[in-house]
Amino acid sequence: MPLTGDDQHYGIDMKKGIDAALENQSVQGRKIEFKVMDDSSDSVTTIQMANQIIDEGIFLMLGNVGALSTLQLMPVLKATQIPSVGFYTLGDVSNNDTLSYRPSTSEEVATLISDMTGTGINPAQICVFAQDDVFGVAAIKGFKTGLSKFPNMQATIDKLEHILDMTMGGINPALNGLGPIGFYPHDTVFIRNAYLSLKDWERQSGQPCGFIVLVATPKVAADFIAYSHYKNESWSFGAISATAAGYALSKRLSAYYLEDKVVVTQVVPSLDASLPIVKDAKNILGKDLNHVNLEGYITGRLFLAILRSMKEPITRDNFIKMAHLQPFDLGGLKIEFNQGNSGSKLVSLNLLHKNAYQVFVPNDFVVALKP
Repeated sequence: MPLTGDDQHYGIDMKKGIDAALENQSVQGRKIEFKVMDDSSDSVTTIQMANQIIDEGIFLMLGNVGALSTLQLMPVLKATQIPSVGFYTLGDVSNNDTLSYRPSTSEEVATLISDMTGTGINPAQICVFAQDDVFGVAAIKGFKTGLSKFPNMQATIDKLEHILDMTMGGINPALNGLGPIGFYPHDTVFIRNAYLSLKDWERQSGQPCGFIVLVATPKVAADFIAYSHYKNESWSFGAISATAAGYALSKRLSAYYLEDKVVVTQVVPSLDASLPIVKDAKNILGKDLNHVNLEGYITGRLFLAILRSMKEPITRDNFIKMAHLQPFDLGGLKIEFNQGNSGSKLVSLNLLHKNAYQVFVPNDFVVALKP
Protein backbone atom coordinates (compact mmCIF):
# COMPACT_ATOMS: atom_id res chain seq x y z
CA MET A 1 0.00 0.00 0.00
CA PRO A 2 1.19 3.58 -0.53
CA LEU A 3 1.91 4.97 2.94
CA THR A 4 4.03 7.81 1.55
CA GLY A 5 3.82 9.98 -1.56
CA ASP A 6 0.88 11.64 -3.31
CA ASP A 7 -1.35 8.57 -2.96
CA GLN A 8 -0.63 7.92 0.71
CA HIS A 9 -4.20 8.73 1.79
CA TYR A 10 -5.38 5.52 0.11
CA GLY A 11 -2.92 3.27 1.90
CA ILE A 12 -3.04 5.00 5.29
CA ASP A 13 -6.83 4.85 5.42
CA MET A 14 -7.16 1.30 4.07
CA LYS A 15 -4.60 0.12 6.62
CA LYS A 16 -6.40 1.97 9.40
CA GLY A 17 -9.71 0.33 8.53
CA ILE A 18 -8.31 -3.19 8.15
CA ASP A 19 -6.31 -2.87 11.37
CA ALA A 20 -9.51 -1.85 13.18
CA ALA A 21 -11.31 -4.95 11.90
CA LEU A 22 -8.53 -7.46 12.60
CA GLU A 23 -7.16 -6.22 15.93
CA ASN A 24 -7.06 -9.01 18.54
CA GLN A 25 -9.03 -11.36 16.27
CA SER A 26 -8.28 -15.08 15.88
CA VAL A 27 -9.71 -17.98 13.87
CA GLN A 28 -9.62 -21.63 14.92
CA GLY A 29 -7.15 -20.68 17.62
CA ARG A 30 -4.80 -19.01 15.17
CA LYS A 31 -3.75 -15.38 15.35
CA ILE A 32 -3.92 -13.08 12.34
CA GLU A 33 -0.93 -10.97 11.37
CA PHE A 34 -1.65 -8.16 8.91
CA LYS A 35 1.66 -7.01 7.51
CA VAL A 36 1.72 -3.79 5.46
CA MET A 37 4.63 -2.66 3.30
CA ASP A 38 4.92 0.81 1.74
CA ASP A 39 5.29 0.74 -2.05
CA SER A 40 4.62 4.50 -2.60
CA SER A 41 2.47 3.46 -5.60
CA ASP A 42 5.59 2.37 -7.49
CA SER A 43 4.84 -0.83 -9.41
CA VAL A 44 8.46 -2.04 -9.39
CA THR A 45 8.54 -1.73 -5.60
CA THR A 46 5.16 -3.45 -5.40
CA ILE A 47 6.48 -6.55 -7.19
CA GLN A 48 9.71 -6.62 -5.17
CA MET A 49 7.83 -6.43 -1.88
CA ALA A 50 5.22 -8.93 -3.03
CA ASN A 51 7.89 -11.49 -3.87
CA GLN A 52 9.51 -10.87 -0.49
CA ILE A 53 6.37 -11.48 1.55
CA ILE A 54 5.30 -14.41 -0.64
CA ASP A 55 8.63 -16.04 0.19
CA GLU A 56 7.80 -15.49 3.86
CA GLY A 57 4.74 -17.73 3.45
CA ILE A 58 1.74 -15.39 3.48
CA PHE A 59 -1.79 -16.82 3.32
CA LEU A 60 -3.16 -14.15 0.98
CA MET A 61 -2.92 -10.46 0.06
CA LEU A 62 -5.53 -8.19 1.56
CA GLY A 63 -6.52 -4.61 0.73
CA ASN A 64 -3.75 -3.76 -1.75
CA VAL A 65 -4.11 -0.33 -3.40
CA GLY A 66 -3.21 0.59 -6.96
CA ALA A 67 -3.91 0.71 -10.69
CA LEU A 68 -0.86 -0.23 -12.77
CA SER A 69 0.80 -1.83 -9.74
CA THR A 70 -2.22 -4.11 -9.24
CA LEU A 71 -2.26 -5.07 -12.92
CA GLN A 72 1.39 -6.10 -12.74
CA LEU A 73 0.93 -7.82 -9.38
CA MET A 74 -1.86 -10.15 -10.55
CA PRO A 75 0.34 -12.50 -12.66
CA VAL A 76 2.69 -12.89 -9.69
CA LEU A 77 -0.18 -13.86 -7.40
CA LYS A 78 -1.66 -16.18 -10.02
CA ALA A 79 1.66 -17.96 -10.56
CA THR A 80 2.03 -18.55 -6.82
CA GLN A 81 -1.70 -19.25 -6.24
CA ILE A 82 -1.98 -16.47 -3.67
CA PRO A 83 -5.58 -15.17 -3.36
CA SER A 84 -6.25 -11.44 -3.47
CA VAL A 85 -9.03 -10.09 -1.26
CA GLY A 86 -10.59 -6.64 -0.99
CA PHE A 87 -8.13 -4.80 -3.23
CA TYR A 88 -8.80 -1.05 -3.60
CA THR A 89 -8.18 -1.29 -7.32
CA LEU A 90 -8.22 1.76 -9.58
CA GLY A 91 -9.38 -0.25 -12.58
CA ASP A 92 -10.98 -3.55 -13.54
CA VAL A 93 -8.51 -6.31 -12.68
CA SER A 94 -9.41 -9.85 -11.73
CA ASN A 95 -8.44 -13.51 -11.79
CA ASN A 96 -10.02 -16.69 -10.46
CA ASP A 97 -8.56 -16.21 -6.99
CA THR A 98 -9.69 -12.59 -6.64
CA LEU A 99 -12.42 -11.60 -4.19
CA SER A 100 -13.28 -7.93 -4.39
CA TYR A 101 -15.61 -6.03 -2.08
CA ARG A 102 -16.06 -3.02 -4.35
CA PRO A 103 -17.98 -2.94 -7.64
CA SER A 104 -15.78 -2.38 -10.67
CA THR A 105 -14.65 1.05 -11.81
CA SER A 106 -16.60 0.57 -15.06
CA GLU A 107 -19.79 -0.10 -13.06
CA GLU A 108 -19.28 3.12 -11.12
CA VAL A 109 -18.77 5.14 -14.31
CA ALA A 110 -21.80 3.54 -15.99
CA THR A 111 -23.98 4.24 -12.95
CA LEU A 112 -22.84 7.86 -12.77
CA ILE A 113 -23.57 8.43 -16.46
CA SER A 114 -26.93 6.67 -16.31
CA ASP A 115 -28.07 8.60 -13.24
CA MET A 116 -26.88 11.95 -14.56
CA THR A 117 -28.74 11.53 -17.85
CA GLY A 118 -31.77 10.92 -15.65
CA THR A 119 -31.41 14.48 -14.39
CA GLY A 120 -31.83 15.84 -17.89
CA ILE A 121 -28.16 16.09 -18.89
CA ASN A 122 -27.73 15.43 -22.61
CA PRO A 123 -25.62 12.25 -23.01
CA ALA A 124 -23.89 13.94 -25.95
CA GLN A 125 -22.53 16.52 -23.49
CA ILE A 126 -20.90 14.02 -21.13
CA CYS A 127 -17.12 13.71 -21.35
CA VAL A 128 -14.46 11.87 -19.34
CA PHE A 129 -11.09 12.90 -17.91
CA ALA A 130 -9.06 9.77 -17.11
CA GLN A 131 -5.68 8.30 -16.29
CA ASP A 132 -3.96 6.55 -19.21
CA ASP A 133 -3.80 2.99 -17.82
CA VAL A 134 -6.18 0.26 -16.60
CA PHE A 135 -8.00 2.99 -14.67
CA GLY A 136 -8.76 4.77 -17.95
CA VAL A 137 -9.62 1.55 -19.79
CA ALA A 138 -12.25 0.84 -17.13
CA ALA A 139 -13.57 4.39 -17.59
CA ILE A 140 -14.03 3.81 -21.33
CA LYS A 141 -15.89 0.55 -20.74
CA GLY A 142 -18.19 2.20 -18.20
CA PHE A 143 -18.71 5.17 -20.52
CA LYS A 144 -19.77 2.80 -23.31
CA THR A 145 -22.20 0.99 -21.03
CA GLY A 146 -23.69 4.24 -19.78
CA LEU A 147 -24.29 5.53 -23.31
CA SER A 148 -25.53 2.23 -24.75
CA LYS A 149 -29.21 2.85 -23.95
CA PHE A 150 -29.23 5.93 -26.18
CA PRO A 151 -29.53 4.91 -29.87
CA ASN A 152 -28.39 8.30 -31.11
CA MET A 153 -25.03 7.81 -29.36
CA GLN A 154 -23.79 4.95 -31.55
CA ALA A 155 -21.27 7.13 -33.38
CA THR A 156 -19.72 8.13 -30.04
CA ILE A 157 -19.74 4.51 -28.85
CA ASP A 158 -17.91 3.52 -32.04
CA LYS A 159 -15.20 6.07 -31.21
CA LEU A 160 -14.90 4.61 -27.70
CA GLU A 161 -14.57 1.13 -29.22
CA HIS A 162 -11.76 2.45 -31.41
CA ILE A 163 -9.97 3.92 -28.38
CA LEU A 164 -10.35 0.60 -26.53
CA ASP A 165 -8.86 -1.26 -29.49
CA MET A 166 -5.89 1.09 -29.41
CA THR A 167 -5.23 0.45 -25.72
CA MET A 168 -4.83 -3.28 -26.29
CA GLY A 169 -5.64 -3.72 -22.62
CA GLY A 170 -2.80 -1.48 -21.54
CA ILE A 171 -1.33 1.96 -22.11
CA ASN A 172 -1.10 3.92 -25.35
CA PRO A 173 0.13 7.54 -25.16
CA ALA A 174 -1.65 8.53 -28.40
CA LEU A 175 -5.29 8.30 -27.29
CA ASN A 176 -6.13 12.00 -27.05
CA GLY A 177 -8.08 13.77 -29.76
CA LEU A 178 -10.06 10.65 -30.70
CA GLY A 179 -13.30 11.10 -28.79
CA PRO A 180 -15.01 12.58 -25.71
CA ILE A 181 -12.14 11.57 -23.41
CA GLY A 182 -9.06 13.42 -22.26
CA PHE A 183 -6.22 11.26 -20.95
CA TYR A 184 -3.30 12.22 -18.74
CA PRO A 185 -0.23 9.95 -18.39
CA HIS A 186 -0.15 7.55 -15.46
CA ASP A 187 1.76 8.77 -12.41
CA THR A 188 2.05 12.35 -13.72
CA VAL A 189 0.22 15.66 -13.32
CA PHE A 190 0.40 16.60 -17.02
CA ILE A 191 -3.20 17.53 -17.75
CA ARG A 192 -2.96 20.08 -20.58
CA ASN A 193 -3.17 17.52 -23.42
CA ALA A 194 -6.25 15.98 -21.81
CA TYR A 195 -7.86 19.41 -21.66
CA LEU A 196 -7.02 20.06 -25.32
CA SER A 197 -8.47 16.67 -26.25
CA LEU A 198 -11.82 17.63 -24.72
CA LYS A 199 -11.76 20.99 -26.48
CA ASP A 200 -11.05 19.20 -29.77
CA TRP A 201 -14.06 16.98 -29.11
CA GLU A 202 -16.27 19.99 -28.46
CA ARG A 203 -15.27 21.40 -31.85
CA GLN A 204 -15.69 18.07 -33.67
CA SER A 205 -19.04 17.19 -32.13
CA GLY A 206 -20.50 20.68 -31.96
CA GLN A 207 -21.50 19.92 -28.36
CA PRO A 208 -19.98 21.37 -25.17
CA CYS A 209 -18.72 19.05 -22.43
CA GLY A 210 -21.41 20.00 -19.94
CA PHE A 211 -20.60 17.25 -17.40
CA ILE A 212 -17.17 15.66 -17.01
CA VAL A 213 -16.58 12.36 -15.22
CA LEU A 214 -13.26 12.37 -13.37
CA VAL A 215 -11.44 9.02 -13.25
CA ALA A 216 -8.16 10.17 -11.75
CA THR A 217 -6.29 10.47 -8.47
CA PRO A 218 -7.57 13.23 -6.14
CA LYS A 219 -4.61 15.54 -6.76
CA VAL A 220 -4.84 15.35 -10.54
CA ALA A 221 -8.64 15.66 -10.50
CA ALA A 222 -8.36 18.82 -8.40
CA ASP A 223 -5.65 20.16 -10.72
CA PHE A 224 -7.95 19.58 -13.68
CA ILE A 225 -10.89 21.35 -12.06
CA ALA A 226 -8.60 24.26 -11.17
CA TYR A 227 -7.28 24.40 -14.74
CA SER A 228 -10.83 24.46 -16.11
CA HIS A 229 -11.55 27.46 -13.87
CA TYR A 230 -8.40 29.14 -15.16
CA LYS A 231 -9.70 28.56 -18.69
CA ASN A 232 -13.14 29.93 -17.74
CA GLU A 233 -14.93 26.68 -18.57
CA SER A 234 -18.48 26.24 -17.31
CA TRP A 235 -18.13 22.48 -16.89
CA SER A 236 -19.65 20.60 -13.96
CA PHE A 237 -18.03 17.47 -12.58
CA GLY A 238 -18.65 13.98 -11.32
CA ALA A 239 -16.15 11.60 -9.73
CA ILE A 240 -15.99 7.94 -8.88
CA SER A 241 -15.27 6.85 -5.31
CA ALA A 242 -11.54 6.31 -5.82
CA THR A 243 -11.18 9.81 -7.27
CA ALA A 244 -12.99 11.43 -4.35
CA ALA A 245 -11.13 9.09 -1.95
CA GLY A 246 -13.19 10.10 1.07
CA TYR A 247 -12.35 13.76 1.65
CA ALA A 248 -9.07 13.82 -0.28
CA LEU A 249 -10.47 15.47 -3.42
CA SER A 250 -12.40 18.04 -1.44
CA LYS A 251 -9.32 18.97 0.59
CA ARG A 252 -7.33 19.41 -2.61
CA LEU A 253 -10.03 21.71 -3.98
CA SER A 254 -10.05 23.70 -0.75
CA ALA A 255 -6.31 24.25 -1.14
CA TYR A 256 -7.14 25.99 -4.44
CA TYR A 257 -9.92 27.98 -2.73
CA LEU A 258 -12.44 26.22 -4.97
CA GLU A 259 -15.90 25.23 -3.83
CA ASP A 260 -17.12 23.17 -6.77
CA LYS A 261 -19.95 20.76 -6.06
CA VAL A 262 -18.96 17.33 -7.35
CA VAL A 263 -21.35 14.41 -7.82
CA VAL A 264 -19.61 11.34 -6.37
CA THR A 265 -20.34 7.62 -6.58
CA GLN A 266 -19.89 5.76 -3.30
CA VAL A 267 -19.46 2.00 -2.88
CA VAL A 268 -19.77 1.94 0.92
CA PRO A 269 -22.82 2.79 3.02
CA SER A 270 -23.34 6.35 4.18
CA LEU A 271 -21.15 7.25 7.14
CA ASP A 272 -24.26 8.05 9.18
CA ALA A 273 -26.11 4.87 8.16
CA SER A 274 -27.80 2.89 10.91
CA LEU A 275 -26.23 -0.40 9.77
CA PRO A 276 -24.45 -2.24 12.62
CA ILE A 277 -21.23 -2.51 10.59
CA VAL A 278 -21.09 1.28 10.14
CA LYS A 279 -21.78 1.81 13.85
CA ASP A 280 -19.03 -0.68 14.71
CA ALA A 281 -16.57 1.14 12.46
CA LYS A 282 -17.57 4.50 13.91
CA ASN A 283 -17.10 3.23 17.47
CA ILE A 284 -13.53 2.21 16.67
CA LEU A 285 -12.45 4.88 14.20
CA GLY A 286 -14.38 7.76 15.74
CA LYS A 287 -13.96 11.15 14.08
CA ASP A 288 -11.39 9.65 11.67
CA LEU A 289 -14.10 7.62 9.93
CA ASN A 290 -14.22 8.24 6.18
CA HIS A 291 -15.25 6.30 3.10
CA VAL A 292 -11.82 4.77 2.48
CA ASN A 293 -11.15 3.46 6.00
CA LEU A 294 -14.77 2.25 6.17
CA GLU A 295 -14.04 0.21 3.06
CA GLY A 296 -10.89 -1.08 4.75
CA TYR A 297 -12.95 -2.04 7.81
CA ILE A 298 -15.51 -3.83 5.61
CA THR A 299 -12.68 -5.64 3.79
CA GLY A 300 -11.22 -6.84 7.09
CA ARG A 301 -14.63 -7.99 8.33
CA LEU A 302 -15.24 -9.82 5.05
CA PHE A 303 -11.93 -11.66 5.40
CA LEU A 304 -12.87 -12.72 8.94
CA ALA A 305 -16.38 -13.80 7.92
CA ILE A 306 -15.07 -16.09 5.18
CA LEU A 307 -12.44 -17.60 7.50
CA ARG A 308 -14.99 -18.23 10.26
CA SER A 309 -17.39 -19.92 7.85
CA MET A 310 -14.80 -22.62 7.14
CA LYS A 311 -15.24 -25.98 8.81
CA GLU A 312 -12.59 -27.58 6.66
CA PRO A 313 -8.88 -26.91 7.21
CA ILE A 314 -7.83 -23.33 6.54
CA THR A 315 -6.28 -23.52 3.11
CA ARG A 316 -6.27 -21.04 0.26
CA ASP A 317 -8.41 -23.30 -1.94
CA ASN A 318 -10.98 -23.84 0.79
CA PHE A 319 -11.06 -20.11 1.49
CA ILE A 320 -11.95 -19.28 -2.13
CA LYS A 321 -14.47 -22.14 -2.36
CA MET A 322 -16.22 -21.09 0.84
CA ALA A 323 -16.45 -17.49 -0.32
CA HIS A 324 -18.50 -18.60 -3.33
CA LEU A 325 -20.77 -21.00 -1.44
CA GLN A 326 -22.94 -18.59 0.50
CA PRO A 327 -23.82 -14.92 1.02
CA PHE A 328 -22.31 -13.07 3.97
CA ASP A 329 -24.13 -10.59 6.17
CA LEU A 330 -21.61 -8.13 7.57
CA GLY A 331 -23.63 -6.20 10.09
CA GLY A 332 -26.47 -5.50 7.68
CA LEU A 333 -24.27 -5.25 4.57
CA LYS A 334 -24.80 -8.16 2.17
CA ILE A 335 -21.80 -9.58 0.31
CA GLU A 336 -22.23 -12.33 -2.26
CA PHE A 337 -19.84 -13.79 -4.84
CA ASN A 338 -22.40 -15.55 -7.02
CA GLN A 339 -21.90 -13.26 -10.04
CA GLY A 340 -18.26 -12.60 -10.74
CA ASN A 341 -15.65 -11.57 -8.21
CA SER A 342 -17.33 -8.38 -6.93
CA GLY A 343 -19.09 -9.11 -3.67
CA SER A 344 -21.06 -5.86 -3.54
CA LYS A 345 -23.17 -4.10 -6.14
CA LEU A 346 -23.72 -1.03 -3.97
CA VAL A 347 -23.21 2.19 -5.96
CA SER A 348 -24.93 5.31 -4.67
CA LEU A 349 -24.61 9.01 -5.48
CA ASN A 350 -23.63 11.83 -3.12
CA LEU A 351 -22.93 15.51 -3.63
CA LEU A 352 -19.51 16.59 -2.32
CA HIS A 353 -19.23 20.22 -1.29
CA LYS A 354 -16.90 21.99 1.14
CA ASN A 355 -15.53 18.79 2.70
CA ALA A 356 -19.02 17.43 3.34
CA TYR A 357 -21.21 14.87 1.61
CA GLN A 358 -24.89 15.49 1.01
CA VAL A 359 -27.62 13.20 -0.28
CA PHE A 360 -27.81 13.57 -4.04
CA VAL A 361 -31.26 14.73 -5.15
CA PRO A 362 -31.59 14.49 -8.97
CA ASN A 363 -34.32 17.12 -9.23
CA ASP A 364 -32.13 19.61 -7.37
CA PHE A 365 -29.03 18.92 -9.43
CA VAL A 366 -29.12 21.94 -11.73
CA VAL A 367 -29.89 24.27 -8.84
CA ALA A 368 -27.24 22.66 -6.62
CA LEU A 369 -24.44 23.32 -9.10
CA LYS A 370 -25.09 27.03 -9.29
CA PRO A 371 -22.75 29.21 -7.18
